[in-house]
Amino acid sequence: MGPIALQRIKSGDAEISYRVLGDGPPVILLHPFPANHEFWLPVANALSSRYRLILPDLRGHGDSDIGEGPATMEKHAADIFRIMDDADVGRAPLIGVSIGGYALFEFWRRHRGRVAALGLCNTKAPADPPEARGARLQAANDVIERGTEPFFESMIPRLLGKSTRELRPDLVEGALRMMRKMSPEDVAQVQRGMAERPDSVETLKTINVPTLLITGDEDLLTGRNEAELMRQHISRSELRVIPKAGHYSPWEQPEEAGKVLRQFLEGV
Repeated sequence: MGPIALQRIKSGDAEISYRVLGDGPPVILLHPFPANHEFWLPVANALSSRYRLILPDLRGHGDSDIGEGPATMEKHAADIFRIMDDADVGRAPLIGVSIGGYALFEFWRRHRGRVAALGLCNTKAPADPPEARGARLQAANDVIERGTEPFFESMIPRLLGKSTRELRPDLVEGALRMMRKMSPEDVAQVQRGMAERPDSVETLKTINVPTLLITGDEDLLTGRNEAELMRQHISRSELRVIPKAGHYSPWEQPEEAGKVLRQFLEGV
C-alpha cells in the first residue's frame, strides 16, 4: 500500500478527517463505533490495487471533531456528503459497519442519487428499543463520570468474537488502541446520537441498488437474525456470513472480508 493522504474538511460545526488510499473507481468505507479509519486498513490490502478507497473518521472518532451536541445520523450523513464532494466522488459504492450502516440508512434517505451500491456489515435496521436506548444514555453519562477505559474494556467481549479474543490478542489490542483515540465527550455524544437514530426498517424496502449484507457467525450484537431481516426487505440483496468473526468481522477476518467485498464490487 502507498502512503495514506490525510484530508480535513469543515462540515457543519466540526472538522472531519478522511484518508485516501489506492487508485481506481472510488469506494467509501465507514468504520464501526468506537473505532476509526484504521479499522479498514487490513482489508485495504485486497482492495487498494483496484479501487480508490475513501476512509473517513466518522464524527467524534479518530481525528474527527465531535462538534456540539449528539452526533446524530443526520450529521454523519451530512459529513459523508461533504467528504464525497471534497474527494470529487459523484456516485459510488458505500460500505458501512455497525454505526457506519446506521449512517448509510440516513444517507440513502437524503442522497440516494450518490449511492451506486451498498454494503451493510454487522449492522441493523430497527431503532433501539427503550431498554437499549436507556443503556446507551447511561453509558454516555458513565464515561463522563468515570472515563472511557472501563467502557472500552467492557465492549471487547461484545465487539470481538470468541475466536478472535482467544487466538488474536494483537487484534484485541489493536481495537483498544483505536478506541482510545476517543475522549469521554466523543463517546458520550456518539452514544447519544445512536440512541436518537430513527427506525430504518421501512427504508429497507426502498433500497434498489446492489446490496451486500455481511455478518459474523460470532456477532452477538447484530448477527444473522438482523442480517436476515435486511435480506428479506432489500430486493435482490445477498447475505454472506464471515466465519470465526464477531461484530468487527472485517477487522477480525480481513482476508475473507476483503475477498467477499472485492467479489461484490466487481459485480457492481
